[in-house]
Amino acid sequence: MSSSEEVLDVVDEQDRVIGRAPRGEVYARGLIHRCVFVRVRDAEGRTFVHRRTPDKLVFPSMYDLFVGGVVGAGESYEDAALREAEEELGVSGLPRPGFLFKFLYDSGGVAGKWWSSVYEVRCDLPVRPQVEEVAWHAFLTGDELRERLPGAAGAWDWVPDGLEAYERLEAYERPEAYERPEAETGGPGADR
Repeated sequence: MSSSEEVLDVVDEQDRVIGRAPRGEVYARGLIHRCVFVRVRDAEGRTFVHRRTPDKLVFPSMYDLFVGGVVGAGESYEDAALREAEEELGVSGLPRPGFLFKFLYDSGGVAGKWWSSVYEVRCDLPVRPQVEEVAWHAFLTGDELRERLPGAAGAWDWVPDGLEAYERLEAYERPEAYERPEAETGGPGADR
C-alpha cells in the first residue's frame, strides 16, 4: 500500500473522530487529521535531525527536528509515537515516548490542518534510519542546531510544522514564558 492509500481518522477542531479517509484524500481535501512529533535525544542530550526524502507527499527534501508522522485509523497517539520513532530511526526496543503537549497546526493550504501531539524519547541505540523517509541524519548539539535555525547565517530549510512544534517546545520548556491551553496540557476535554 502506498502512503497516499493509508487510511487515517478524520477529526474535528476538538480532535473528535468524525470519519475515515485515505491519506491522499485527507491532504487533497484539507481534512483535519492527527500527527505525532517525537523529539529524539541521545545520551549526550544531542537532538536527532534529518532531511526528508524527495518523494515525501508533504514537505519533501526539507529538514526536520522530529521523527513522526500521521496517526493511523484507530491508532492512539501514544502507539503512533512509538511506531513512528522506531520505524524512522530503524531501531526496536525504544522506551515509550513521553507526551509533552498537543496543538492544532494549520498548513496554510498545503495539506489542511492536523492535531500535532508532541513527544520526547531518549535513544541510546545505534540508529539506522528508514531510507524511504530519511535522506540524511545527525545528532546535533544545541549550539549546532541554533546555527541552522531560521535567522542564522547557515539556516536550513525546515518543515514548517516541525519548526512550529519546536518553537512551541522551546516555550513549553520555559513555563514562565508560555501559557498552556488545556488542549496542550492534556487537561479536561483534551483527547490524546
